[in-house]
Amino acid sequence: MRLDINLASQPYEDVRQFWTRWGTAVGTAGLFTLLLLALVATNWIDARRDQSAMSQARDLIAKCDDKRANAERILNLPQNRTTRDESQFLNQLIERKAFSWTRVLENLESVMPPRVHVVSISPRLDEDNQLALKMTVAGDSRDRAIELARRMEASRRFAQTSVIHEAHIDSQTGDTEQFEIAAIYVPEQVASVGDEAAPASTGKKAQAGTKPKTEVARRSTP
Repeated sequence: MRLDINLASQPYEDVRQFWTRWGTAVGTAGLFTLLLLALVATNWIDARRDQSAMSQARDLIAKCDDKRANAERILNLPQNRTTRDESQFLNQLIERKAFSWTRVLENLESVMPPRVHVVSISPRLDEDNQLALKMTVAGDSRDRAIELARRMEASRRFAQTSVIHEAHIDSQTGDTEQFEIAAIYVPEQVASVGDEAAPASTGKKAQAGTKPKTEVARRSTP
């Protein structure tokens, strides 16, 4: 008969199995920690790079603003007022060449839904020197006005189209809805409209860029 007697002061433990289990867990946690540290370092480097690019862009913008302010200050001097007024007049002539009432109305007719007509149009130049149109349209359906805005946005001649105001009206002409639509007008190449807007000696053609607003209200779709 054989008896196994354990004379150790502590219970027997398998050290190899202990280190195999816990060593694997510690190694996995350490590897995961290294991956997190690498990700944090990469994001920190990218953030520093972005901050540097933003700082350079701000410096460039500040320099451009300083140059613009200096140029405006020089133009506002009493001895330069004549040059400033002449430059503004020339810019207005260039803008008139790029804007033609005839072509604007033709482009609107191509996208105008049935039973919707233009009441008024007000063109102006925005801060980016783009031709901004604010027009009032009327019809018998709200859906047709929304369709007009969608067609204008899909057209190559209008951009950033949005309905900024709508109202219900009572009219003897059958119009029940009135909308204000804002859009950016994208004119054709200056060369393509030069024959219409540029000559000053042809009389009627010179009027294309200065057609009165009251005549626009009478233009409607069939």
